[in-house]
Amino acid sequence: MDKLFIVIPAYNEEENIRQVVEDWYPVVEKHNGGGESRLVIIDDGSKDSTYDILKSCAEEKPLLLPLTKPNGGHGATVLFGYHYALDHDADYIFQTDSDGQTLPEEFEPFWEERENYDLVIGWRRGRQDGGSRVFVTKTLKAVIKVCFGVTVTDANTPYRLMKAETLSRYIDLIPKDFNLSNVLLTVVYTKKGCAIKYIPITFRPRQGGVNSINMKKIFKIGRQALSDFRDINKAL
Repeated sequence: MDKLFIVIPAYNEEENIRQVVEDWYPVVEKHNGGGESRLVIIDDGSKDSTYDILKSCAEEKPLLLPLTKPNGGHGATVLFGYHYALDHDADYIFQTDSDGQTLPEEFEPFWEERENYDLVIGWRRGRQDGGSRVFVTKTLKAVIKVCFGVTVTDANTPYRLMKAETLSRYIDLIPKDFNLSNVLLTVVYTKKGCAIKYIPITFRPRQGGVNSINMKKIFKIGRQALSDFRDINKAL
């Protein structure tokens, strides 16, 4: 049976995290891989009670695995989760976020395509999280085209199912603690000619709490990414 690891980074999500567990635990139960699948939620050094809530939830949910680490940002945390899943022999790795913007009921079409594609990724068509975020996504698409010479539909979607075998082949191309790990993975898969399928998904407004990334941080990350992308493209 295919072993599924769902990887979810979390930072200061005490308002959302219990509902996120309730939403996604049935998915990992359904695809339990003979009891070996896991819902891995990684507390990224939260300053609130996120990790305590996760530990409490895990007492009644044996497939839920709460982990914690020093704060390193979203990119570093998803990489941490991917490495953990690979180290524990996952067959497939799915990643989403802990802010409640994505829907677990849209997972099944991704799972049905798992054997046909190296990466099945959500396309946030008609996203509901604000015009500034849509602008950032469109700008990122243009930057990727300039820096890497490839066109991607939605590079940074936090709704992606990956074959572990393919991820293990390319994950070391992502610099340690890189801010935009998912973006770069999408680019690498595209440049390497991997089989990729985009599926439209719902993308709701944040369901509670405060977004830790504001426009000032986005532009700072963007400036650094432009430089990093150019260097990384030479290595690819």
